[in-house]
Amino acid sequence: MNWTITYYSDSVQDEILAMPAGLLGRYLRYTDRMELYGPDLGMPHTRAMGNGLFELRLKSAEGIARIFYCTMVGRKIVMLHQFAKKTDKTPPRELETAQRRMKEYKNAHSQRT
Repeated sequence: MNWTITYYSDSVQDEILAMPAGLLGRYLRYTDRMELYGPDLGMPHTRAMGNGLFELRLKSAEGIARIFYCTMVGRKIVMLHQFAKKTDKTPPRELETAQRRMKEYKNAHSQRT
């Protein structure tokens, strides 16, 4: 059984699809792999951030981007938040946004069967 990729919201999907061509190409290639092999592609492509949050690490000539995601029961990968990386460390605000969205999504969808 393969994994399914979904999005926290339509705006998150739109932001991801609006990334520069090189980053978008990497995103599409990595997510194809994630659908087949699961959410953990290993470094340098994915990294666990703790408490069920992961980051997809994208790099191309246009720059560096990160997309935070989590997993749900039923082999579902939920893309939560994306941002262009401009510093060595992940800005706390970006991490907090992803953690808040993960909590909201899991609370809203864990009760459904």
